[in-house]
Amino acid sequence: MRERTCCFTGHRNIPVDQLQMVMANTETKVRELISQGYRYFGVGGAVGYDTIVAEMLFRLREREYPWIRIILVYPFDGFTGRWSDSQQTTYARLLPMYDKRVCVCKSPSREAYLTRDRHLVDCSSVCVAYCTRQTGGTAYTIRYAAARGVPVFNVGGILHRT
Repeated sequence: MRERTCCFTGHRNIPVDQLQMVMANTETKVRELISQGYRYFGVGGAVGYDTIVAEMLFRLREREYPWIRIILVYPFDGFTGRWSDSQQTTYARLLPMYDKRVCVCKSPSREAYLTRDRHLVDCSSVCVAYCTRQTGGTAYTIRYAAARGVPVFNVGGILHRT
């Protein structure tokens, strides 16, 4: 299954003037991966890139690729507690649409987020990223993927050096 699984990682905030380009690049890459036999797509459930990618994957599954499976990998129960009402409503709307949900830690911690990121990479043979900075969780995940030999495709238009 790993050889047919793609994970995603990206920033919480995407500048409005880059959103269309980022999502077009992401969709193009996803379509290419599907044509190569990828069937499983893992997302981290965070606000921003993760949520937008999940919505795109659900749309693609509904309209064109009913065989793809979308997997939510989340850090711990209640991780959305500090989100806005709007963000929590979106999460609640999407939650039943996932084909599988994986909780990686029993209790809240910063380490739980990194555990989630490592789990996504460890279960994938490719990673699609939106990364524009050398620091933070997305940069960490990209470095981790590179260390594990998992190719990373950065759809942000800015190359990330590992």
